[in-house]
Amino acid sequence: MKPSTNRMLTRIKSVYMFINEKGTVTTQELVDEFGTTSRTIQRDLNVLAYNDLVKSPSRGKWTITKKKVKIS
Repeated sequence: MKPSTNRMLTRIKSVYMFINEKGTVTTQELVDEFGTTSRTIQRDLNVLAYNDLVKSPSRGKWTITKKKVKIS
């Protein structure tokens, strides 16, 4: 696996765990926490949403879904 792919997957996992810990977070909170651009965070959230792991109950806010996840 490419180092950039590994970095992306690690960041996406960290984003998921951050949302899980905080409950509901804004996109801006994620940008501040991870020190990336809002576009990068949006891409990560799109991956998580596509896999039904997060949802956006209102514009710019994110929370996890009830889908079971095994974190290794």
